[in-house]
Amino acid sequence: MRIETGEAQTFAEVTLDFDGAPVVARTGETIAAALIAAGLRALRKTPNGEERGIYCGMGVCQECLVEVDGTANLRACMTKVSGPHRVRRQTPVATAIPGEAAPRSGDIPCDTPEIAVIGGGAGGLAAAAAAAEAGARVILIDERPQLGGQFYKQPAGLYGGVGPFEDAQFRDGAALIERTRAAGVQIVEGEVWGAFAPLELSLVTAAGPRHVRPGRLIVATGAYERGLPVPGWTLPGVMTTGAAQTLLRSYRVLAGRRILVAGNGPLNLQVARELARAGAHVVAVAELAPRPSWSRSAALWQMLRADPALLRDGVVYVAGLRRRGVPMLFAHRLGLIEKTGEGLRARLERWNGVSFSRGPTFLADVVCMGYGFMPSNEVLRALDARQVFDRARGHLVTVRDADCCTSVPRLYGVGDCCGLGGAHAAREEGIIAAVAAVAALGGAVPPRLVEEARAARTRLKRLRLFQKGLWRLFAPSAPAGTAMGRDVLICRCEEVTLGEIEAALADGSPSVGGIKRRTRVGMGRCQGRYCGALVAAMAAERRGGDIDEDAFFAPRPPIKPVRIGDLVGGMKAEP
Repeated sequence: MRIETGEAQTFAEVTLDFDGAPVVARTGETIAAALIAAGLRALRKTPNGEERGIYCGMGVCQECLVEVDGTANLRACMTKVSGPHRVRRQTPVATAIPGEAAPRSGDIPCDTPEIAVIGGGAGGLAAAAAAAEAGARVILIDERPQLGGQFYKQPAGLYGGVGPFEDAQFRDGAALIERTRAAGVQIVEGEVWGAFAPLELSLVTAAGPRHVRPGRLIVATGAYERGLPVPGWTLPGVMTTGAAQTLLRSYRVLAGRRILVAGNGPLNLQVARELARAGAHVVAVAELAPRPSWSRSAALWQMLRADPALLRDGVVYVAGLRRRGVPMLFAHRLGLIEKTGEGLRARLERWNGVSFSRGPTFLADVVCMGYGFMPSNEVLRALDARQVFDRARGHLVTVRDADCCTSVPRLYGVGDCCGLGGAHAAREEGIIAAVAAVAALGGAVPPRLVEEARAARTRLKRLRLFQKGLWRLFAPSAPAGTAMGRDVLICRCEEVTLGEIEAALADGSPSVGGIKRRTRVGMGRCQGRYCGALVAAMAAERRGGDIDEDAFFAPRPPIKPVRIGDLVGGMKAEP
């Protein structure tokens, strides 16, 4: 469903051939946006015949694979419409790639910038801009066509204006992007598939494969949303809250007319309000945390002292939802999602302080889920940056010093890829890391940037205080992950159930590696990003040990799936 904002149009309308049916699309939007706008949510079938559709909306889950003009395994959420493409639903049958002559590895170009930054979100943009302004030669690598990341989501260039989404969040992102470009940062649109010691990156771009060997590396790869494995969580129409926001903010597309938002944290409130303002019927917001009360007033006071403006944003979200009559259900979680003739039926479960009981049921076109985030730390882990386990939030945290330098010399990490702190904190860390990296290279940092880094440290302290209060406010009093039956899929890619994992544990496989060998869990295209933490926790509980980095799937190249043809593309054949 498209929303028309009256903005000047800069796109051309084309017609896609989607499995023989015409679909009107707009050049510059993603294929996923065009299909969702047409009400088409099922994009492929699994080997077991199950339909799948867009889920993460950011290229991580690999669920929205389609075939475009004869090329298979393209992510619909990352592939832009550029003409009247022939699009087919992906099938599990392998597609042959024409063979090529053996390449010479020496033909791959290699860049040696003083500083390389991975990630074009808040932290990466701030780091790249500050480092370039300090005189360093900087390359910024991002796999998405639009800079801004998941927080500063920018329009896809379909319109001459920015319409109803020109809020402070948009304007701050646009200004930071302009600062980065004005500083002379070399921006490379490409996907990093390998990170090798001491500091070498391998990536694929539209122009072919490429290596980067920087003097200093700043990793700012962000995070992705955590789902909740329940019956039906893989159905088309079930997507992350962030995916629905990307469709809306970047492409002016509503994921559906009736939308249920469920999860844990403030992003769900923000996106639910944005969806309602854009014309969606938000049937309810189900928050896992209990209703705010005097027992959590200390958290609110901590947030107010740390950053009143950010707290005010949260109040605006809640007030906007209440004004539109959106039911807000606290201490509720998703329990079941079923496909019906009218879309999806989602049943909630209510926490009574001791256990979950059956809650209300809602009919919806789309169910958005967002139960927190997981750091995208694959590059940092591949380069052997030390990690510790955060038991409260169930993920690894990268060990860093005050300058955001990791345990690996010359390697810096900023933002949510190191542990969740929010986009505002990521931006401050980016400035701090950039100034430290330039100084370590022996460069003379301009006084203005020295002062900016000093101010960033002060702001970062306040933002971390705010984040602690936010975690306390949204801390669930109920466990999130016990709604699963034995038939629930834990590994979305390989369709491995909870029962199969439990059987492997009972059969003497108390490690993620052993479970992986027995069940193929974590061996799919998302590479364990959505099942890994849960499997690690189950294995640790079984063997009675603590969780550390070794309890997780080991990072291995390729960090993300790449076609062999893309790795060798552009290289000359041996005579």
